[in-house]
Amino acid sequence: MTALPTTSSSPTANRKPSAMAPEKKYKCQFCNRAFSRSEHRSRHERSHTKERPFKCMKCRSTFVRRDLLLRHDRTVHAKDGGVPLHSDVKRRSGPKTSPIAGPSKPSVGIDTATLEQIEASSDGMVDIETAAMLMTDFHHKAMASQEPEGAGEASEPIISPNGPALLEPSVAYNPGSVALPQMPWDNFMPQSVTEPKAHSISSSISGSQDSTQLPFNTSTLAQPHPHQLPPIVEAQISVGDALAPAFQSLNSSMPVSGFATPEAALSPYPSMLGPVSPVDYRRSPGPTQPLTVAKAPQLNSEEQCTKIFENIKKCDGESALLDTFRLPSMAVVNRYLSTYFNLLHPHLPFLHPASFVPTEASAPLLLAILSIGALYTFEQDHAYMFHIGSKVLVNQFLQNKENFSSRKCPLWAMQSTLLNMIFASWSGDPKGLEWACSVKSLVANMVAGNRYELKNRTEAREGAQPTHEEWIEDEGCRRTYYAVYIFFGLLTMTYNHTPAISFNEFDTLELPSSESLWSAEPADEESWRESLTASTIITFREAHDSLFQGESVRYSAFATRVMINALFLEVWYHKRSPEALQDVVTEYKLRLALETWEKSMELCEPETVVVQLSAPHKGHPLIFNAMAQYRNTRARLLVDLKSVQEALRYHDSYEVAAAMTNARDRVKRNQEMLKVIQFCFDCIEVAAVQGIRWVARTSATNWSVEHPLCGMDLMVILTLWLYRLEHDEEPATEEELSMYNKLRNLFDDDSVNVYGAKLSSVVARLWGSMIDEVVVWGITKLMGEAFKLHSQALTGYEDDSSSRSGSATPSMASHRVEALEMQTAY
Repeated sequence: MTALPTTSSSPTANRKPSAMAPEKKYKCQFCNRAFSRSEHRSRHERSHTKERPFKCMKCRSTFVRRDLLLRHDRTVHAKDGGVPLHSDVKRRSGPKTSPIAGPSKPSVGIDTATLEQIEASSDGMVDIETAAMLMTDFHHKAMASQEPEGAGEASEPIISPNGPALLEPSVAYNPGSVALPQMPWDNFMPQSVTEPKAHSISSSISGSQDSTQLPFNTSTLAQPHPHQLPPIVEAQISVGDALAPAFQSLNSSMPVSGFATPEAALSPYPSMLGPVSPVDYRRSPGPTQPLTVAKAPQLNSEEQCTKIFENIKKCDGESALLDTFRLPSMAVVNRYLSTYFNLLHPHLPFLHPASFVPTEASAPLLLAILSIGALYTFEQDHAYMFHIGSKVLVNQFLQNKENFSSRKCPLWAMQSTLLNMIFASWSGDPKGLEWACSVKSLVANMVAGNRYELKNRTEAREGAQPTHEEWIEDEGCRRTYYAVYIFFGLLTMTYNHTPAISFNEFDTLELPSSESLWSAEPADEESWRESLTASTIITFREAHDSLFQGESVRYSAFATRVMINALFLEVWYHKRSPEALQDVVTEYKLRLALETWEKSMELCEPETVVVQLSAPHKGHPLIFNAMAQYRNTRARLLVDLKSVQEALRYHDSYEVAAAMTNARDRVKRNQEMLKVIQFCFDCIEVAAVQGIRWVARTSATNWSVEHPLCGMDLMVILTLWLYRLEHDEEPATEEELSMYNKLRNLFDDDSVNVYGAKLSSVVARLWGSMIDEVVVWGITKLMGEAFKLHSQALTGYEDDSSSRSGSATPSMASHRVEALEMQTAY
């Protein structure tokens, strides 16, 4: 609010108001509040969007303003030593006028031409993502200026002026390229100036005195919000229309920029030396190692494209593809290779990028890789062309191979089929899932036969260490087996499909090595053997037995992901056994194993491979993914949502939403349930602290599909527990009230007013809107729609019960909500 000019004898008192204060031409796109400077407007808009772009390089904390980061550094990290952060005034100040002053350190700033270009391209209105990412880029440059000479010689490019770059860590935007289209958020957000100011998210979740006394239904369904979201049943922008082919070639050697976790944040040393743990580098054992960035395989000439096409023709003995298949240009193929190896490969690293040569790779495997790479660039036509082509070539190989045996099946056939199953299972198409299920037993047989051959090769060495090439071949086999095992576990978790591979299949098989060893390029054979000897590699059986005996184990990040998948399947088998209700001993052992698994993460092998993905964790994404399944597994010990999982098989969002709401009786209110709700809180807090909208736009390409899959059960449990708490006759206990308010404090008042008064409906709607904002895998769109319908159902039941009682607005329920009809909700 601008203060009125006061009477004064000063010459400036007679000036016009326009001369008194700068023109306020920068308006907030959410509440229309005006600001005189774009950076002030950007800082204000973070109160709406919850972006926290200022990251502490010494811990995991994030902040909305730099001054808060500076205060945090002074108060928390002062005792740790190291170079302290400096304020903007110190960093921007020029050389002093004293004649004895030496040469000043160059100030860190953002190029003025870039700022002018950004403002010109947006007609004076810089969108919030560009502003936030610009501030983050400025912050990273400021941190780089404080590192020793030579640590940051490579200059970081300023972010694209055309809009937010979701894949900024690894995407090189060429002039004239098309940026990822913006979703029409202006249609969903309130524009009135009279809207209340949004509250910032509290990461510490310390409930205030007012929130402690918050009743469950004081603001229930008063008047519909004037800017409420449009009905979910209306047609929405399709993925093909909204997300046009947009991404240019990815360059894995590009310096980290934008929202990527900077390399300095991954290392406690400014000179880029480790070790870097997937969990916390301060606790990670191991020698100091230089950090490396894996490079995606690329083509160097159009002749290589011609050779790839010739390879495809050789594999296509029946000429089934020649009429419809077209290989894109070299630039497009390189883009797909980069998106696969930079965006999917870190989450399931069974291929060896250093030795992968596209012109020499099997044609079906290369097509499967390109299909998923095209998905991540939202080019679905190319994605399905490659996917179908890969399936056709694999089928031709299997049908034309005489005396086929799983023992003699090449590894590329298993890897190609695995990628095709991943593509089909998460595509959002029920036919794709049916096909994936039809070949599960075939892939399981491939694993069994190939593992037997690996065992024979290992025994033939008679205890001698393999050469580097032999180890890469063997390790590639092991990683492929475990990748299949993890994928089958996700099918069981999502669709309640019976596992096709049991843990007995692996038994004495070694767990995967660290990503550092897998990606290492030793200078000679002797150094390679030293690295292998220094690594901690144990068998699957040894790790399994140690977890159930309560003994913490040290293994790699990939092995961590494998073992939590094994524990999840143990829980699934236990809950499906007829004796599960009486078998207290087994459940105790499972809880002990899960707790031991969590403790073992502190002993993880140190990882020195920098993964340029933007995620709220320090270290390798495999740990982040493993924690998502860990929370789901802990919840499965108490709540079984079998009906929801089975409804998901048929990809009908209305049926899935009905199964969600009808499962309310499975969610109880007791002390054990509060522990599960804590895991649900941890799941949604990850997104809330980062910023719901930021996660909605970036997680689809930066996070694994495992996060929405693992979060499905947790969010259903959370919404039903909140619904019970808001409507049951039984009053809430102090612990339940405390948890309720912790959850309420994650969201600002505007979100609650827009999505509905009841917190159960708010959580369902926000989660659904978040996971289907930007879609790579169609399954997330289905889940998002189901959660939105579930949110409407929770509110609809409330409307129905209040109309029956004759009250204008619902009050605290005096009786249990009766059986609820889905027709009323929709």
